[in-house]
Amino acid sequence: MYLLDNTLRPYAWGSFTAMAELFGREPSGQPEAELWIGAHPGAPSSLVPPVPDAETLDQLITADPQQMLGRETAETYGNVLPFLAKVLAAGTPLSLQVHPTREQAREGFAAEEAAGLDRAAPNRNYRDDNHKPEMIFALTPFEALCGFRQPDEAAELFRAAIRAIEARGGETPELLSWAVSELSSGHEPADRLQSVFRTLISDGEDVREAVRVAAGALAGSAPEDLEPFAKELGTAADLNAYYPEDPGVLLSLLLNRASLQPGEAVYLPAGNVHAYLSGLGIEVMASSDNVLRGGLTPKHIDVAELLKTVDFRPVDVPLLSPVHTQMGQELYRPPFGEFQLQRIELEQRAQDTAEGYSPAASMSGSDVSVLQNGPTIVIVVRGTVVLDSPKGDLVLETGQSAFIPSAEAPVIAKLSAHSAQHDDGALAFAVTVGSADAEGAGSAEPLPAF
Repeated sequence: MYLLDNTLRPYAWGSFTAMAELFGREPSGQPEAELWIGAHPGAPSSLVPPVPDAETLDQLITADPQQMLGRETAETYGNVLPFLAKVLAAGTPLSLQVHPTREQAREGFAAEEAAGLDRAAPNRNYRDDNHKPEMIFALTPFEALCGFRQPDEAAELFRAAIRAIEARGGETPELLSWAVSELSSGHEPADRLQSVFRTLISDGEDVREAVRVAAGALAGSAPEDLEPFAKELGTAADLNAYYPEDPGVLLSLLLNRASLQPGEAVYLPAGNVHAYLSGLGIEVMASSDNVLRGGLTPKHIDVAELLKTVDFRPVDVPLLSPVHTQMGQELYRPPFGEFQLQRIELEQRAQDTAEGYSPAASMSGSDVSVLQNGPTIVIVVRGTVVLDSPKGDLVLETGQSAFIPSAEAPVIAKLSAHSAQHDDGALAFAVTVGSADAEGAGSAEPLPAF
């Protein structure tokens, strides 16, 4: 097992306090947006201490992929770690975005490479040639926009915005009335949504006027006057405060508005338009940094490339429910082959106290077997955890993480003597490769849109 040192990304939308509070340390004084834990070449985790011929996790894997990844993972994913884990802390809304399919990523990356476009160029769409399906597990209340709602529902939201404008004596922009008509037409749902999305994202002066008028009326309305759509309409007004006259303000009304409670998770396949609004969570994805943005950002937006990627079919928010194994493992299995997530809750129990707790003893009532379907990463977010393997133990404090090679198994997560004595327990997460039947593995339930 290898202790990791990870890169903290100070993106502007990051929270100044959430990650520091989670890990019990002082804030850095800059936005702390994403802690990258993995082997992605953009920010590979460092080994602590380094080993001969390897200072970072990607170098370690390259030196011996069969040992580190396991034969099946190495052959399936080309000798690279197929997943990337992050701790994500959104202090302000992220961009409205979508991720490409694997085929789109390969084609787009190859085209930009052939054109000689620097991989760090601000107008680059594809940083690598991989797709980026992902999931987010909420550690705190977590707010998001996720996938297209039914067009008839979206039409009701636009009608409510028009009512707010008229209640304040304003004149309704023609574009808003057209959107209601288009969303209410008899065409196929995806076609209705696509028509309105394409028009709004064109970002013409009529779009900016519609955003300006609608957002002004919504911001000036009392929440009770916006019921039963106060959350959605309030979100639009809030987004305009961050990004005035941005098309994403009105585009948000086409999307499901989701509120996750701690312990809930959603997964996002390719083509799903989404935006994280606020909250702290564990994010897991295929190892990629490919993002196509559609608004709510000062960064590069390629509308033509985005429109080739978006899936316009309306969906329910895909809430990912846990499954529990006979070994007491709590697993979140999205329908992607690259990854699955294990939540590891370690609590002090009476039998441990009565027997005299020893982290090196055989499994007690609070110990949990770490799921290892090939390579595994473990991160501790509360308390102190002992990872016990046949090759030795590794102690992880709050905020620390480790890489477990495929060849090092089985590993048991145990509550450390320190955490046991203080009766505060521990919480950790383990990420490993998805199951062979991952395309049907997700236990997905609709999450009501608000």
